[in-house]
Amino acid sequence: MPLPTYNGLAASTLQLPQGNWSTVLDCLCAHFAAIPREQWLSRMQRGRVLDAQGHALDPAQPYRAEMRIHYYREVPDEIRIPFVESILHVDEHLLVADKPHFLPVTPSGSYVEETLLARLRRRFDNPHLVPLHRIDRGTAGLVLFSTNPESRVLYQSLFRDRQIAKHYEAIAAPLPDLQFPLTHRSRLIAGEPFVRMQQVEGLPNTETRIEVIGDDGDSWHYALFPITGKKHQLRVHMAALGAPIRNDDFYPHMAERAPDDYSQPLKLLAQRLEFIDPLSGAQRCFESQLTLCDHG
Repeated sequence: MPLPTYNGLAASTLQLPQGNWSTVLDCLCAHFAAIPREQWLSRMQRGRVLDAQGHALDPAQPYRAEMRIHYYREVPDEIRIPFVESILHVDEHLLVADKPHFLPVTPSGSYVEETLLARLRRRFDNPHLVPLHRIDRGTAGLVLFSTNPESRVLYQSLFRDRQIAKHYEAIAAPLPDLQFPLTHRSRLIAGEPFVRMQQVEGLPNTETRIEVIGDDGDSWHYALFPITGKKHQLRVHMAALGAPIRNDDFYPHMAERAPDDYSQPLKLLAQRLEFIDPLSGAQRCFESQLTLCDHG
Protein backbone atom coordinates (compact mmCIF):
# COMPACT_ATOMS: atom_id res chain seq x y z
CA MET A 1 0.00 0.00 0.00
CA PRO A 2 1.46 3.40 -0.94
CA LEU A 3 2.44 5.69 1.91
CA PRO A 4 0.34 8.81 2.50
CA THR A 5 1.60 12.30 1.73
CA TYR A 6 1.50 15.19 4.19
CA ASN A 7 1.22 18.77 2.92
CA GLY A 8 2.14 17.53 -0.53
CA LEU A 9 5.30 15.77 0.67
CA ALA A 10 6.18 12.13 0.16
CA ALA A 11 8.05 10.15 2.80
CA SER A 12 11.84 9.76 2.74
CA THR A 13 13.31 6.31 3.31
CA LEU A 14 16.25 5.25 5.50
CA GLN A 15 17.82 1.87 6.14
CA LEU A 16 19.14 2.10 9.69
CA PRO A 17 22.95 1.80 9.89
CA GLN A 18 24.92 -0.57 12.07
CA GLY A 19 25.23 0.59 15.69
CA ASN A 20 24.50 -0.17 19.32
CA TRP A 21 21.53 2.13 19.94
CA SER A 22 18.65 0.97 22.13
CA THR A 23 15.83 2.53 20.12
CA VAL A 24 15.06 3.76 16.61
CA LEU A 25 14.74 7.22 18.16
CA ASP A 26 18.31 7.07 19.49
CA CYS A 27 19.57 6.01 16.07
CA LEU A 28 17.75 8.84 14.30
CA CYS A 29 19.10 11.41 16.75
CA ALA A 30 22.66 10.19 16.11
CA HIS A 31 22.24 9.85 12.35
CA PHE A 32 20.67 13.30 11.94
CA ALA A 33 22.67 15.17 14.57
CA ALA A 34 21.43 18.60 13.44
CA ILE A 35 17.80 17.69 14.24
CA PRO A 36 16.89 18.02 17.94
CA ARG A 37 15.60 14.97 19.81
CA GLU A 38 12.41 16.88 20.63
CA GLN A 39 11.67 17.22 16.92
CA TRP A 40 12.00 13.47 16.33
CA LEU A 41 9.77 12.82 19.35
CA SER A 42 7.17 15.20 17.93
CA ARG A 43 7.30 13.51 14.53
CA MET A 44 6.80 10.08 16.10
CA GLN A 45 3.92 11.29 18.26
CA ARG A 46 2.24 12.69 15.11
CA GLY A 47 2.75 9.51 13.08
CA ARG A 48 5.47 10.96 10.86
CA VAL A 49 7.95 8.07 11.35
CA LEU A 50 6.81 4.71 9.93
CA ASP A 51 8.09 1.18 9.57
CA ALA A 52 8.47 -0.60 6.22
CA GLN A 53 4.76 -1.55 6.26
CA GLY A 54 3.66 2.03 6.90
CA HIS A 55 2.81 1.63 10.59
CA ALA A 56 3.67 4.51 12.93
CA LEU A 57 6.69 3.87 15.15
CA ASP A 58 6.60 4.52 18.89
CA PRO A 59 9.54 6.39 20.53
CA ALA A 60 10.31 3.17 22.43
CA GLN A 61 10.58 1.07 19.23
CA PRO A 62 13.70 -1.14 19.61
CA TYR A 63 16.56 -0.46 17.19
CA ARG A 64 17.50 -3.12 14.64
CA ALA A 65 20.34 -2.71 12.17
CA GLU A 66 19.22 -2.43 8.51
CA MET A 67 15.62 -1.89 9.57
CA ARG A 68 13.85 0.10 6.84
CA ILE A 69 11.90 3.15 8.00
CA HIS A 70 10.09 6.06 6.40
CA TYR A 71 9.94 9.60 7.73
CA TYR A 72 8.55 12.97 6.66
CA ARG A 73 10.94 15.89 6.42
CA GLU A 74 10.06 19.07 8.28
CA VAL A 75 11.70 22.47 8.65
CA PRO A 76 10.51 24.43 11.70
CA ASP A 77 9.59 28.03 10.85
CA GLU A 78 10.26 27.47 7.16
CA ILE A 79 10.52 30.78 5.31
CA ARG A 80 7.59 31.38 3.00
CA ILE A 81 8.64 32.31 -0.53
CA PRO A 82 6.40 35.22 -1.62
CA PHE A 83 6.16 34.33 -5.30
CA VAL A 84 3.53 32.18 -6.99
CA GLU A 85 3.91 29.72 -9.85
CA SER A 86 1.58 29.71 -12.87
CA ILE A 87 0.10 26.65 -14.57
CA LEU A 88 0.36 26.78 -18.36
CA HIS A 89 -1.02 23.32 -19.12
CA VAL A 90 -2.40 20.29 -17.33
CA ASP A 91 -3.91 17.05 -18.60
CA GLU A 92 -4.08 13.42 -17.45
CA HIS A 93 -0.39 12.87 -18.26
CA LEU A 94 1.46 16.19 -18.15
CA LEU A 95 1.57 19.42 -16.16
CA VAL A 96 3.58 22.47 -17.23
CA ALA A 97 4.41 25.03 -14.54
CA ASP A 98 5.96 28.47 -14.90
CA LYS A 99 8.24 28.72 -11.85
CA PRO A 100 9.21 32.05 -10.27
CA HIS A 101 12.75 32.87 -9.20
CA PHE A 102 13.80 31.66 -5.72
CA LEU A 103 11.36 28.72 -5.53
CA PRO A 104 13.09 25.29 -5.42
CA VAL A 105 11.61 22.54 -7.58
CA THR A 106 12.06 19.78 -4.98
CA PRO A 107 12.80 19.67 -1.23
CA SER A 108 16.40 20.40 -0.28
CA GLY A 109 18.17 22.00 2.65
CA SER A 110 15.89 24.46 4.45
CA TYR A 111 13.11 24.18 1.85
CA VAL A 112 10.55 21.39 2.22
CA GLU A 113 6.98 22.66 1.92
CA GLU A 114 8.03 25.83 0.08
CA THR A 115 8.91 23.96 -3.10
CA LEU A 116 7.21 23.77 -6.46
CA LEU A 117 6.61 20.02 -6.08
CA ALA A 118 4.94 20.31 -2.66
CA ARG A 119 2.83 23.28 -3.74
CA LEU A 120 1.56 21.50 -6.84
CA ARG A 121 0.80 18.24 -5.03
CA ARG A 122 -1.31 20.21 -2.55
CA ARG A 123 -2.92 22.35 -5.25
CA PHE A 124 -3.98 19.42 -7.43
CA ASP A 125 -4.31 16.83 -4.65
CA ASN A 126 -2.14 14.50 -6.71
CA PRO A 127 0.57 12.59 -4.81
CA HIS A 128 1.75 11.08 -8.13
CA LEU A 129 3.11 14.38 -9.45
CA VAL A 130 6.82 14.04 -10.25
CA PRO A 131 9.12 16.55 -11.99
CA LEU A 132 10.49 15.25 -15.28
CA HIS A 133 13.51 17.56 -15.00
CA ARG A 134 14.73 20.33 -12.72
CA ILE A 135 15.96 23.88 -12.91
CA ASP A 136 17.89 25.74 -10.22
CA ARG A 137 16.11 27.54 -7.39
CA GLY A 138 17.40 30.84 -8.79
CA THR A 139 16.25 30.13 -12.34
CA ALA A 140 12.73 31.06 -13.42
CA GLY A 141 10.61 29.42 -16.10
CA LEU A 142 9.24 26.14 -17.36
CA VAL A 143 9.20 22.86 -15.46
CA LEU A 144 7.40 19.75 -16.77
CA PHE A 145 5.73 17.30 -14.38
CA SER A 146 4.38 13.82 -14.94
CA THR A 147 0.88 13.49 -13.50
CA ASN A 148 0.41 9.79 -14.26
CA PRO A 149 2.81 6.95 -13.29
CA GLU A 150 1.57 4.81 -16.19
CA SER A 151 2.89 7.20 -18.87
CA ARG A 152 5.82 8.65 -16.91
CA VAL A 153 8.57 6.61 -18.50
CA LEU A 154 7.59 7.84 -21.97
CA TYR A 155 8.05 11.49 -20.97
CA GLN A 156 11.22 10.75 -18.99
CA SER A 157 12.71 9.21 -22.12
CA LEU A 158 12.38 12.55 -23.93
CA PHE A 159 14.97 14.04 -21.58
CA ARG A 160 17.15 10.93 -21.45
CA ASP A 161 17.29 10.70 -25.24
CA ARG A 162 17.63 14.49 -25.75
CA GLN A 163 14.37 14.72 -27.65
CA ILE A 164 13.37 18.04 -26.06
CA ALA A 165 14.57 21.37 -27.49
CA LYS A 166 15.29 23.73 -24.57
CA HIS A 167 15.54 27.49 -25.00
CA TYR A 168 16.79 29.68 -22.16
CA GLU A 169 17.35 33.41 -21.98
CA ALA A 170 19.93 35.24 -19.88
CA ILE A 171 21.27 38.72 -19.25
CA ALA A 172 25.02 39.12 -18.85
CA ALA A 173 27.94 41.34 -19.77
CA PRO A 174 28.79 41.93 -23.45
CA LEU A 175 31.22 39.65 -25.27
CA PRO A 176 32.15 41.83 -28.26
CA ASP A 177 35.33 39.89 -29.07
CA LEU A 178 33.47 36.63 -29.71
CA GLN A 179 31.67 35.58 -32.88
CA PHE A 180 27.99 34.62 -32.44
CA PRO A 181 26.26 32.28 -32.65
CA LEU A 182 28.85 30.07 -30.96
CA THR A 183 28.91 26.63 -29.42
CA HIS A 184 30.72 26.09 -26.13
CA ARG A 185 31.80 22.58 -25.18
CA SER A 186 33.63 21.64 -22.00
CA ARG A 187 34.04 19.03 -19.30
CA LEU A 188 32.16 19.74 -16.07
CA ILE A 189 32.74 17.91 -12.79
CA ALA A 190 31.66 18.46 -9.19
CA GLY A 191 33.52 21.37 -7.62
CA GLU A 192 34.25 22.87 -4.21
CA PRO A 193 32.12 23.33 -2.28
CA PHE A 194 29.92 20.45 -3.45
CA VAL A 195 27.07 22.76 -4.52
CA ARG A 196 29.20 24.15 -7.37
CA MET A 197 30.45 22.68 -10.63
CA GLN A 198 33.81 23.34 -12.25
CA GLN A 199 35.16 23.28 -15.78
CA VAL A 200 38.27 21.12 -16.28
CA GLU A 201 40.46 19.83 -19.08
CA GLY A 202 39.34 16.63 -20.75
CA LEU A 203 36.77 15.14 -23.07
CA PRO A 204 33.74 17.48 -23.18
CA ASN A 205 30.56 16.23 -21.51
CA THR A 206 28.53 19.42 -21.96
CA GLU A 207 27.49 21.52 -24.93
CA THR A 208 25.63 24.84 -25.21
CA ARG A 209 24.77 26.95 -28.27
CA ILE A 210 24.71 30.68 -27.53
CA GLU A 211 23.16 33.54 -29.51
CA VAL A 212 22.86 37.28 -28.90
CA ILE A 213 19.27 38.53 -29.16
CA GLY A 214 19.58 42.00 -27.62
CA ASP A 215 22.15 44.70 -26.89
CA ASP A 216 21.52 47.17 -24.08
CA GLY A 217 24.92 48.77 -23.80
CA ASP A 218 26.55 47.30 -20.71
CA SER A 219 24.27 44.23 -20.82
CA TRP A 220 23.50 41.78 -23.58
CA HIS A 221 20.44 39.57 -23.84
CA TYR A 222 21.45 36.01 -24.75
CA ALA A 223 19.56 32.97 -26.00
CA LEU A 224 21.03 29.74 -24.62
CA PHE A 225 20.34 26.30 -26.08
CA PRO A 226 21.70 23.48 -23.88
CA ILE A 227 22.31 20.32 -25.85
CA THR A 228 23.28 18.46 -22.69
CA GLY A 229 21.76 18.95 -19.25
CA LYS A 230 24.48 19.01 -16.59
CA LYS A 231 23.95 20.79 -13.27
CA HIS A 232 24.64 24.55 -13.54
CA GLN A 233 25.79 24.05 -17.15
CA LEU A 234 24.59 27.39 -18.51
CA ARG A 235 25.89 29.33 -15.53
CA VAL A 236 29.35 27.74 -15.73
CA HIS A 237 29.58 28.17 -19.51
CA MET A 238 28.67 31.87 -19.44
CA ALA A 239 31.13 32.53 -16.60
CA ALA A 240 33.86 30.62 -18.46
CA LEU A 241 33.33 32.85 -21.51
CA GLY A 242 33.81 35.93 -19.33
CA ALA A 243 30.16 36.94 -18.95
CA PRO A 244 28.69 35.52 -15.73
CA ILE A 245 24.90 35.66 -15.72
CA ARG A 246 23.73 38.77 -13.90
CA ASN A 247 23.23 38.26 -10.13
CA ASP A 248 24.78 34.77 -10.10
CA ASP A 249 25.73 33.94 -6.48
CA PHE A 250 27.79 30.87 -7.48
CA TYR A 251 29.86 31.79 -10.55
CA PRO A 252 32.57 32.82 -10.96
CA HIS A 253 32.68 33.22 -7.14
CA MET A 254 30.41 32.32 -4.22
CA ALA A 255 28.50 35.25 -2.74
CA GLU A 256 26.68 35.41 0.58
CA ARG A 257 23.04 36.43 0.50
CA ALA A 258 20.31 36.24 3.16
CA PRO A 259 17.77 33.50 2.34
CA ASP A 260 14.93 36.04 2.28
CA ASP A 261 16.78 38.60 0.11
CA TYR A 262 14.83 38.67 -3.15
CA SER A 263 16.25 41.94 -4.45
CA GLN A 264 18.59 40.51 -7.10
CA PRO A 265 17.12 37.55 -9.01
CA LEU A 266 19.38 35.49 -11.23
CA LYS A 267 18.84 36.70 -14.79
CA LEU A 268 18.21 33.25 -16.24
CA LEU A 269 14.88 32.05 -17.64
CA ALA A 270 13.81 28.64 -18.97
CA GLN A 271 11.79 30.26 -21.75
CA ARG A 272 10.64 27.51 -24.13
CA LEU A 273 10.36 23.72 -24.42
CA GLU A 274 9.51 21.89 -27.66
CA PHE A 275 9.04 18.17 -28.27
CA ILE A 276 6.99 15.51 -30.03
CA ASP A 277 4.45 14.13 -27.57
CA PRO A 278 5.26 10.41 -27.13
CA LEU A 279 1.57 9.53 -26.68
CA SER A 280 -0.20 11.58 -29.34
CA GLY A 281 2.65 12.22 -31.77
CA ALA A 282 1.70 15.90 -31.80
CA GLN A 283 4.24 18.73 -31.78
CA ARG A 284 4.18 20.44 -28.37
CA CYS A 285 5.59 23.88 -27.61
CA PHE A 286 5.33 25.68 -24.27
CA GLU A 287 6.58 29.21 -23.60
CA SER A 288 7.10 30.96 -20.28
CA GLN A 289 4.98 34.03 -19.60
CA LEU A 290 7.80 35.53 -17.54
CA THR A 291 10.40 37.96 -18.87
CA LEU A 292 13.89 39.04 -17.87
CA CYS A 293 13.55 42.72 -17.06
CA ASP A 294 17.04 44.02 -16.39
CA HIS A 295 16.49 45.35 -12.88
CA GLY A 296 18.34 44.45 -9.70
